[in-house]
Amino acid sequence: MLRLALQSKGKKVILFAFLAFIAPSFFGMKATATSNQAFATETDKSDAQTVASSETVKEEEQKEVDRIVAQTLPSVTTPSTTDPGSIFPQDPAIQFQQNPASPVAPQAIPTQPAAPIENGRPTSLPQNSNSKVRIEVTPVGDPRVQADGRSTIKLQGQITDDKGQLLLEDLMVTLTSSAGKFVGADQDKDQGGFQVRAIGGEFTATLQSDIKPQQVKIRAAVEKIKTRSAVGGSASLSPQIKPGNLSFPQQTDTSLLDKVGESPIEAYTQVEFTTYLRPSLATGIVNLRIGPGGTDYWGSFRDFLNPDKLGGTQVDLTAAVFATGKVGDWLFTGAFNSERPINQDCEGRNRLFGGIQFCEQQYPVYGDSSTFTSTTPSIDSFYARFERSSSIPGADPDYVMWGDYNTQEFARASQLYTATSRQLHGFKANYNFGPFQITGLYANNIEGFQRDTIVPNGLSGNYFLSKRLLVPGSETVYLEAEEINRPGTVIERQQLFRGPDYEIDYDRGTLLFRRPILATELNPFGATLVRRIVITYQNEGGQDSTLYGGRLQYNISQELENKSFVGASFLQEDQGSQDFQLFGTDFLVSLGNVGKIVGEYARSNGTLVNGQDFNGSAYRLEAFGKLGDSLLGQAYYRAVEPNFTNNSTFSFTPGQTRYGASVLAKLTNTTSFTVGYDFEENYGTTAVGLNSLLGFFDLFDPQPQARPGETVNNTLKTFRAGILQRFGTADMSLEYVNRSREDRISNRFSGDADQLVSRLKFPLTQSLTFQGQNELNLGNSDPLYPNRTTLGLDWKAYPGVTLRLAHQFYDDSSLIPGNSITTLDTILDRKLSEDTSLIGRYSVLSAFNGLQGQGAVGLNHRWAVAPGLRVNVGYEYIFKNIFNGTAAGSQFGQYYAVGQTASSLGLFSGSVYSVGLEYTDNPQFQASTRFEYRDGDEGNNLVISAAAAGKLSPALTALVRYQQAGEANVFLPSTVGVIAEGVRFQELGDTSNLKLGLAYRDPSSDKFNALLKYEWRQNYDSIPETQLTGSTATGHIFSAEAIYAPDWRWEFYGKYALRNGVTFFDGDRYDADVNLAQLRATYRLGYRTDLAVEGRWIGQTSNSGTNYNEFGIAVESGYYLTPDLRVGLGYSFGSVDDRDFTGYRSEGGIYLNISLKLNELLGGFGLQKPVPKQQEESEVQPTAQVQPNASKSELINSLKQSQQQAVKPDTSNSEISKLLAKIRIKKEPQMNTDKH
Repeated sequence: MLRLALQSKGKKVILFAFLAFIAPSFFGMKATATSNQAFATETDKSDAQTVASSETVKEEEQKEVDRIVAQTLPSVTTPSTTDPGSIFPQDPAIQFQQNPASPVAPQAIPTQPAAPIENGRPTSLPQNSNSKVRIEVTPVGDPRVQADGRSTIKLQGQITDDKGQLLLEDLMVTLTSSAGKFVGADQDKDQGGFQVRAIGGEFTATLQSDIKPQQVKIRAAVEKIKTRSAVGGSASLSPQIKPGNLSFPQQTDTSLLDKVGESPIEAYTQVEFTTYLRPSLATGIVNLRIGPGGTDYWGSFRDFLNPDKLGGTQVDLTAAVFATGKVGDWLFTGAFNSERPINQDCEGRNRLFGGIQFCEQQYPVYGDSSTFTSTTPSIDSFYARFERSSSIPGADPDYVMWGDYNTQEFARASQLYTATSRQLHGFKANYNFGPFQITGLYANNIEGFQRDTIVPNGLSGNYFLSKRLLVPGSETVYLEAEEINRPGTVIERQQLFRGPDYEIDYDRGTLLFRRPILATELNPFGATLVRRIVITYQNEGGQDSTLYGGRLQYNISQELENKSFVGASFLQEDQGSQDFQLFGTDFLVSLGNVGKIVGEYARSNGTLVNGQDFNGSAYRLEAFGKLGDSLLGQAYYRAVEPNFTNNSTFSFTPGQTRYGASVLAKLTNTTSFTVGYDFEENYGTTAVGLNSLLGFFDLFDPQPQARPGETVNNTLKTFRAGILQRFGTADMSLEYVNRSREDRISNRFSGDADQLVSRLKFPLTQSLTFQGQNELNLGNSDPLYPNRTTLGLDWKAYPGVTLRLAHQFYDDSSLIPGNSITTLDTILDRKLSEDTSLIGRYSVLSAFNGLQGQGAVGLNHRWAVAPGLRVNVGYEYIFKNIFNGTAAGSQFGQYYAVGQTASSLGLFSGSVYSVGLEYTDNPQFQASTRFEYRDGDEGNNLVISAAAAGKLSPALTALVRYQQAGEANVFLPSTVGVIAEGVRFQELGDTSNLKLGLAYRDPSSDKFNALLKYEWRQNYDSIPETQLTGSTATGHIFSAEAIYAPDWRWEFYGKYALRNGVTFFDGDRYDADVNLAQLRATYRLGYRTDLAVEGRWIGQTSNSGTNYNEFGIAVESGYYLTPDLRVGLGYSFGSVDDRDFTGYRSEGGIYLNISLKLNELLGGFGLQKPVPKQQEESEVQPTAQVQPNASKSELINSLKQSQQQAVKPDTSNSEISKLLAKIRIKKEPQMNTDKH
């Protein structure tokens, strides 16, 4: 019935066929979502974070301690609010908070106990509800906590057997969260995620909030305990549906088979970081300067002695202000800078969301492990945001803002063709009223938008994009995978982030990843996948444009396990000569752990740069779930018309329709049966490759959309049926597959083929598994599916890390020549790779923070061969080039594809070797090294990286890093029409960089601080466009600066920098040296008066005669009329000698400077009221430091004696407090956490 309903290229509705398939999910089926259960353990009421002590406490002594403490420290009860249903404190803006039973010291203000969880919210969602062993996790008390970066929420969980009894065995539980960070002792830092120990079947953990209000998903899993997901054992079929906003996976005829296997027991829960309605705060400065024009020595360097500003009197009034605080029920955050964009740094970089990479830091290391977070990102001079947490549980926050933002509301789990994933600047608003949610956005500062797709070649870089001069911060990077030789359906998709995953050179347009990325993924028990890197970004060479968008969503359910909604979205982008519109509707219906249904319709309209119009639609309807206790089914329908386009979402193939259905039935506990049908039709137009005459010119001037090429029109019908059998610990399957193709243009793909697919998965040891798959054609061979054999060994090197050695070989077919592929790949658990606390391991106290450390030495390798020592190895060998083409069109040897033409990319033959080591176990030292080499048909490439950083002494921090990488994907076809061979741009050469940094910061004295840097660079500006000139560039950079303050009156500062550059261009050599020297002295005559003098010199010498000298000096004295108002009078003078351009010029004069520090805005907003002096917080020290040789019995006796003496009038309260502190130390297990 499905087939009859879907024969007309996706234009007929298949609603009735779908209803027939999914009806059992609505009628007669009962969701088996499990509600939370009460835990037997009593909540820990201690006022400090605790972890299990390494020393076992005797039961008698522990009871005695508890009794004495109970007598000495009376319990404190907290009154409840008048509203028993409230889940917020009375005034959340007073102090930071923690949820009830949180192990952080309680506030002095009373708060109400948490309201009971009603209707199963928030619910833990065990993924294997009928398994013998189950795990549950849930927040203790209130599931909401303030997003202030300090508040915490306590989680507790339990592991039970099939009878509901707690497991007595101690187990390690892995926790991950989508936001925030877990605090306390990580029991295994080398393993991905945060590890806690479950003792007696129970475990607790504490999650600390960040500063962004949001819904947070938390996962708890036990890697040691595996469960069968779809076949075998006593477990019933489970769809393994993960909660959250992850995109709904695209189904194929083999999707059900991919779910067969073992997975760790796991459970999910959800908490919320709510808006922190903090007390108001305002700070800023207003400055008035009156003086000769062009003589502002303390201002911007480009304005000092600027020929256009010299002469006359100049009056400059500038202001910079930041304010935040509670306004009614809303939190206001705003910033304004009249002189520069808010995101602009001292180097003049102004990028979306601000921030700099490690490779862009002025100094490699600063001797400081502090971190910063941009709260007002804006690429212009203004930022404002009003925000509040919605009163609707589970809803997104309400807000209205102007500044930098992303588009997560336009990329829901139900959206594929209507999704938009961009980094933008402008206006955005989101508001919830009842079940409705409306979102609107406007972006007024957009330059040219481009989408590139690159096939990785097994190395980490450098990967050149199609454009140069990218708009910094505008990029989004994804790693996608789809079945080889069958484009159009993305099987896996993972977003990568700048810093943790890659570095980017915005000027050259290059990406360098933290780890090598292989081109293929051989799955011996499934489909062979090909990986692609997808990058969307803005570039400065494009046309300016504006963008409008809106979305209306009706939320049927906000519950974690039943997230359901219906939405409609609209987006319009005006790109000057090009226009683009995208609109559509989508829905997601969740049926608990029974299944899900998703649907979508999208329509795009637009005009290309050549004036040609394009209009097209896309459709999607998919269902997946259980059709009974022993039946798992799916059905899907996706259709994309040839002229539909959307470059801000998943990769797809325009002009393709695909639909099908499959069922997996469990016949016995060890036997399952599967049957499925799939139909695919391609009727679009392929892209012109760069090897063609027209496409060659697009190499250096690519268009947003590829040029149209040949037309395709073919169909593929696939029927498959098979048996899955489990023998002991081994899995076996035998499947019959029939493929029937029809090519309506050239008969190139026409034919009918039968195939037997046999699979075997056999554990050799507990950690080593053999897998094999054989695809044998019976008679004629399918053009794209010849006889193929895949063999593999999976070694579980570490929890969450699998090392896979796989080899595949296949015979000739009418389209594909025989070939073989060998890979050695490190496979990471996707759920662990999404851990938000990964960068924490790269921090060294008082040296550098985790983000800086990861940028310097982090390789993100997860295979731990020893404590703190991680390794990654990789190998890939492709025997022959793969440019055979597919049913979607031809493939070409090109280093990128634009728009939605990823199917036109083929694979070059070659071998790749990679090995990486990383050491982080020493708290004072970290190091890493990486070596990668490719010998390919298109050329060779080498990547070398080595870095070390740490403390040479308590005051001296050092860092050294060397990095070398060639061009990973730059090549051209040798002749027009030849796609199998290519010639690389060897003239580009490898890009090399050596950095050495030293930082001196004495933690015991702040009188003297110093920074030093040396850097050597080579070919740091080479790009494909300059390969014909044969130019190379080498540079040396040295800089050092220091500040010395012998007392509070005197302060001295000095800096010197040298840059030497050598460029070879067309056989000629050009040398240039640039020097900078700067000195400053400041003297404070008193608390109100100061005097400062500073001078600097910048000079350039070159063998080409382009010499330059600039000198400047300024003297200023200031007087504070009030602590916030300063009046300064000074003299500045400068001169420039630039004989090649403007000649000699000089200017100087007296100026007046008036500065006002802002402490409040209108109405007293932001004014900080003085508070009484608070009692100093006590510091908990290790027991050995308090009383090294004292036993617990001695401390108990000492406390008893103190209690007996307490009745005497001369007993000191301080002595009792000291004894009570000792008891607390003995009662609480000692923490073994790193201080940050």
